[in-house]
Amino acid sequence: MTGARTALVTGAGSGLGALAAQRLAAAGWDVVALDVDEPGLAATARRSPTLHTRACDVTDPDAVAAVAAEAGPLQRVVHAAAISPLVPALDQPVEDVHRVLHINFLGTVHVVRAALPAMLDAGRGEIVLFSSLASLVPGRLTSAYAAAKAAVNAYAESLLIEYGGRGVTFRVVVPAQVDTPMYRRQAAAHPKATAGMKGMDPGAVLDAVDRSLARPEGDLYVYPGTVARLTAATKRHFPTLMRRVLDKQTS
Repeated sequence: MTGARTALVTGAGSGLGALAAQRLAAAGWDVVALDVDEPGLAATARRSPTLHTRACDVTDPDAVAAVAAEAGPLQRVVHAAAISPLVPALDQPVEDVHRVLHINFLGTVHVVRAALPAMLDAGRGEIVLFSSLASLVPGRLTSAYAAAKAAVNAYAESLLIEYGGRGVTFRVVVPAQVDTPMYRRQAAAHPKATAGMKGMDPGAVLDAVDRSLARPEGDLYVYPGTVARLTAATKRHFPTLMRRVLDKQTS
């Protein structure tokens, strides 16, 4: 490491995680990029001398803790690792549900537990967790994914209650569909379930995250873009209307 600020980014083999790692490295951060996709990590790190890759499965708490310890003091964590298979609830094998929960929720727990104690000791740091609009408005074929992301929201709210005010900023990012390779594959395979929607620009999502870090520590949620903000507000104030709109879009 160079002595610059250090960030840990998960899910860095593609999509939002890859772009987050590249942008941080370009801004002068030392970045430790994690994923199970080693070719994807190599592509992310190409021509980025301050971007260091580690093959790591976030479902393995010991592996995550070892990488965090090796990285040294962390100033920011961007946790983007996730999977989102689209399957009807009763058709999804229980083993598949377990896998979604292990990666999307328990992976979050492992990453936070590896990074947060040292941040609290230092009295500073930023933890950015990616959730999804599906955590608020579950759609068709998203039962396991939506449940896991809703658990991320609840976990982050508990973290804020228990550890807020000690110098660490928590953010939960709740975007609508994002234009990543994973979403493009899903949209092609399940056009009705994804309502034929084009994904949001990943750069715009990360811009919203960057802006949010200037807000007060207790301002937990980030809703990037108009669709996310309007959907969250409609679900909060007009839940029946929101359900009717979603049914019409995805049926």
